[in-house]
Amino acid sequence: MAQTYQLFIDGKWRDAAGGETIPAVNPFNQEVHAHIPIATAGDVAEAVAAARRAAPAWGSALPGARAALLNKLADLIDADAARLALLETTDNGKVIRETSNQMGYAARLFRYYASWADKVTGDVVPLDVADTAGLAVREPFGVIACVTAWNSPVAILCNTMPAALAAGNCVIAKPSEHASVTTLEIARLVEKAGFPAGVFQVVTGAGEVGAALTSDPRVDKISFTGSPGVGRAIAAAGAANLKPVCLELGGKSPNIVFDDCDFDRALIGALAGIFGATGQTCIAGSRLLVQRGVYDRMVEGLAARAAQIRMGDPRLAETEMGTAANEPQFNKILSFIEAARGDGARLVAGGGRADGPGLEKGFFVQPTIFADVRNDMKVAAEEIFGPVLSIIPFDDEEEAVQIANDTPYGLASGVWSQDINRCMRMMRAIKSGVVWVNTYRQAAPQVPFGGMKDSGYGRVRGHAGLLEWLQTKTVFIDYSGDRRDPFSMKF
Repeated sequence: MAQTYQLFIDGKWRDAAGGETIPAVNPFNQEVHAHIPIATAGDVAEAVAAARRAAPAWGSALPGARAALLNKLADLIDADAARLALLETTDNGKVIRETSNQMGYAARLFRYYASWADKVTGDVVPLDVADTAGLAVREPFGVIACVTAWNSPVAILCNTMPAALAAGNCVIAKPSEHASVTTLEIARLVEKAGFPAGVFQVVTGAGEVGAALTSDPRVDKISFTGSPGVGRAIAAAGAANLKPVCLELGGKSPNIVFDDCDFDRALIGALAGIFGATGQTCIAGSRLLVQRGVYDRMVEGLAARAAQIRMGDPRLAETEMGTAANEPQFNKILSFIEAARGDGARLVAGGGRADGPGLEKGFFVQPTIFADVRNDMKVAAEEIFGPVLSIIPFDDEEEAVQIANDTPYGLASGVWSQDINRCMRMMRAIKSGVVWVNTYRQAAPQVPFGGMKDSGYGRVRGHAGLLEWLQTKTVFIDYSGDRRDPFSMKF
């Protein structure tokens, strides 16, 4: 039976004021498995007001108290990880092995930032004035709006939520209308952990809800993960109220294979880079640049391996690739495949909707590979967010860098070579926020993540991800005891 969810506002579960809901549809079998409330502008305003009430006490709470709650929430996520993973797989079609890993990673992020809660330090700054101390202290912003995407709801939420809470901010989450269930379930665990009312809240619905939240002048900073188009609109909403924004947007990441690579490792890295998460990830290695000496071998090897990928019920452990997350995304992916055919790219694997036993009702797209792609073709130039790989040949290092950087995006990239000097040169030359060398899609709580160019700005994870949710206040303390003439001060 489909569960009906409520909004989580000011520590309480309540229906949306308008009473409307959105059906949550399982992309594998088209069954409605939940009903999600559509918040009104009034609901959003109440959530922001509650966060503003809670912010002073939460921001001034002892760091150890905040850390204890974050650690307790991590324990609750771990204890409930199997159920959460199954719910997310049901909500967006991602295979269970990936959602299970992401729940464990979410708990790890909460523990990581719990350890930072009592390490928010400032600086004592030497001055040119005697008997005066200069301090630079860090304080929370107050209220953070966190708007997330449908491809990895919990993982994306936890790129912001633990750090923002550890820093002393209150967080209002607005998940995608296409995948809201697990964010609401995280709110249940927040409630169970005993967080104060208003510290974490969830409002759900479509774009109008996100617009109401991000345009509210009482929100102090905005975190958004999604498309560049929506990112621009959110950045504009923040700018209208002079509010800072942290954006993690799209990508068209180059995965670069040189002749001197460990071929078998590079082939596996190329497969995982695009077909992991059904290609529905901003870091997907959707442009595979291959040096001509191994080009034909790589094309043949990838085509053969792609045909062996097991598709099926994403809730089963043996399934290797799941569905497109929703019908609009499914249709978008198929339209890109047709465009690539029309542009003259050579299809070597897949090329359409997947069919077969157990796939009839699902939004399954075949693992698709195009060879002999030019970088100006639509399939190589625009983000697809699906299991479609473009293979582009190159001759030398200089050409590889030129092709890699010939994109408005700059989120991630990969380099496969056994020449450490080349790897170091490439790492410097590629304009992307993340560079993987002889690996792909690795992540760690301790290192920052974020993009360049149209892939956004700001950083999550690592110490940088904590500083993102703190602002600096400068303090001057005159301890001379003298009554100084302020007009005699030197500037």
